Amino acid sequence: MTTDVQSAIVTQGLTKSFPGVRAVDALTFDVRAGEIFGLVGPDGAGKTTTLRMLAGIMPPDAGTATIAGVSVVRDPEGAKQQLSYMPQRFGLYEELSVDENIRFYADLFGVKRGERERRSAQLLQAAGMSEFRTRFAGNLSGGMKQKLGLVCALIHHPRVVLLDEPTTGVDPVSRRDFWRILYELLAEGVAILTSTAYLDEAERCHRVALLHQGRLLFCDTPASLKARMVKAVLVIASRNPRNARGLLEGAEGISSMVLHGDDLRIVVDSAAARIPQLEARLKGTQGAFDSIRQVEPTIEDIFVDAVGSGGAVHA
Repeated sequence: MTTDVQSAIVTQGLTKSFPGVRAVDALTFDVRAGEIFGLVGPDGAGKTTTLRMLAGIMPPDAGTATIAGVSVVRDPEGAKQQLSYMPQRFGLYEELSVDENIRFYADLFGVKRGERERRSAQLLQAAGMSEFRTRFAGNLSGGMKQKLGLVCALIHHPRVVLLDEPTTGVDPVSRRDFWRILYELLAEGVAILTSTAYLDEAERCHRVALLHQGRLLFCDTPASLKARMVKAVLVIASRNPRNARGLLEGAEGISSMVLHGDDLRIVVDSAAARIPQLEARLKGTQGAFDSIRQVEPTIEDIFVDAVGSGGAVHA
């Protein structure tokens, strides 16, 4: 990890355990101003625990963390003044309207009326919610509630934004609006740390930390992670991909296999060496495969292969 004066979030050896489990294991990374950084991994990877420690809600067992230069361990209340934290269940008041919820949070952060009105108009427009200002929050769709939660979290111009799986269960249109708001924030120099279980969302981040069982697998830009992958990704198109997977079980050189609709996505040590062998293994079996082609790796390929290979740590 490299840090500089523009690092808005810095963690060193951040660790948290619960009875019988190490939820976060010596986590070290930094997030820079004007950057969207993704904590990516499945349920149980340690994402929520990490965000709760950074938000000053939960003390770490070991390690350090700073938010905009303020120690979360030594001065959690001071760190909270620099950030906005949006948990998975953001505290909207369903009996209040959209405007009333925004006004409530603006008052909490001491935002003056003129600035509140300007800022809320800007954010609601970006969220596609300008026409819903008088609607009760309880009558909003799930995606609109999440977007309103983000508007409330951003009303006071925080330097750091912590988002805990903000797009889980959100419809595609709302997810697009949500990410558009995040990108617009970058011009303000905000540091955004967002967690997600959707590995495809990692592609939207400037850098990502892939987590598995509380440990860091990789931390880099999506492009660099893909470039560093020495193995090859193959896609087998088949009318019966489950049958194809069964036929390839135990084949030499395969490190992972994942079903994607009518395709079987596999990671191999060498495309040139393995494609002829796989074709020979599948030929002669009715409906086993239609084609085999090499494709560019995705973040999901990298994660699945790393976990399948034992989850070695790569900084």
